[in-house]
Amino acid sequence: MNYIVFGGSRGVGASVVGVLVSQGHSVWSVSRSGEAADGATSIAWDAISDEVIQGLPAEVHGVVYAPGSINLKPFRGLKLDEFRADFEVNAMGAVKALQSCLPGMKSAGKASVVLFSTVAVQTGMPFHASIAMAKGAIEGLTRSLAAEWAPQIRVNAVAPSLVNTDLAARLLSTPEKVEASGKRHPLQRVGEASDIASAVLFLLGDGSDWITGQVMAVDGGMGSLRA
Repeated sequence: MNYIVFGGSRGVGASVVGVLVSQGHSVWSVSRSGEAADGATSIAWDAISDEVIQGLPAEVHGVVYAPGSINLKPFRGLKLDEFRADFEVNAMGAVKALQSCLPGMKSAGKASVVLFSTVAVQTGMPFHASIAMAKGAIEGLTRSLAAEWAPQIRVNAVAPSLVNTDLAARLLSTPEKVEASGKRHPLQRVGEASDIASAVLFLLGDGSDWITGQVMAVDGGMGSLRA
């Protein structure tokens, strides 16, 4: 199988790439740095650019769009350019990635797409206005494309809470911050890249063959429970 992972050089994307390669799949890792794990083909592409993505395979069986941002500020302190930047990376980047991969998914005849939302879309949280707005667009895109592309292409999303990756380094920069953040979750810890990657791999695979248009919460219980 041929899989394209956008944001495959770091964090959750890198974890997904590693597992797919270990399973014997052909994997293309697309990232701004152009770095890729051993066994994957690297493609350099910036999600905020309008450049055509070069080097994609003729058939694509799965697409993961993992680039994102964490820009937490009071609404009054957010500049319009910050709203635009978050929307460009999270939402418009996904649109450009999927438009590039759509011919290959159609050629494959059957494919699965996994996008990323956040727990803050369905659970209102202070200081999340910019990122929740951008990821809210992802949830709308997920359901719209799932309806439009069925039955050949399934489209789902994962909505994590805070995950211990480079993206969240500023929020989890000390053991004390990690512990405090973990205690906010009913399961008493922050997420790890492998937690989210497991959900992504499930949604990519045949085990989820009757699932589309869904936003799967993988958030330590944050979105639905009160500890």
